[in-house]
Amino acid sequence: MSVRPHVRRTVVALAVTGAAATAVVAAAGTASAMPTDFACTASQVDTTLVAGSPGAGQRYASVQFTAKPGETCTLQGALPVALTGAEGITVTPDPAAADAPRVTVTDGAPASMLLHWTGIEAPEHQVEPASVTVTAPQTTTPRGETSDPAITLPWNQGPLDDSAEAHELFVGAVTAGPARY
Repeated sequence: MSVRPHVRRTVVALAVTGAAATAVVAAAGTASAMPTDFACTASQVDTTLVAGSPGAGQRYASVQFTAKPGETCTLQGALPVALTGAEGITVTPDPAAADAPRVTVTDGAPASMLLHWTGIEAPEHQVEPASVTVTAPQTTTPRGETSDPAITLPWNQGPLDDSAEAHELFVGAVTAGPARY
C-alpha cells in the first residue's frame, strides 16, 4: 500500500518535468526563429535618395532606409554602393564605417547613409550617373522570404567630378534616423 503513493508521486513528477522541458524547448525554438538582430533585406525597407545641401563645390545626398510596417531588421557599416553610367568614379567607403554600431530599423523608423562628392569641375570633366545601387546585407528574411539584394535608385543628384584630382564618391556609415546634413 505504501508503494502506490510513491509510484503516483514519481509519475506526476516525471509528467511535470516533461511538460516543463517541452515548454523550454518550445520557447527556445520560437526565440531563435525570429532574431531581433537580423540583417535587412531589400524587401524589408523602402529606400530613397535624399538630396543634401551643397556648398563650396561639396555635394551631399543620403540613401535613406525606412522599415516597412511590421518589419524589424538591422543595418551596419557602409553598405556596398555602385554607380551605373559613371565608370570613372571610384566609390570609397568610410574606413570608420566598418566599426560602426548596428542600427535597428523597425516599423517605419528610418536610417540613412551619407554620400559625398565634389561638383566643381568644367562640364567636360564631370559625369552624371544614371542610377545608384546599394546592396542590402541579407537576401532572406526570418520568415524565409527571399529578395534580390540590389536596391537600384535613379540618380537625380547632378554630376560628379571625373578628373584626375577629383573622382570619388565617399560612402558614410549607416546611422539611425532620417537623412541630416
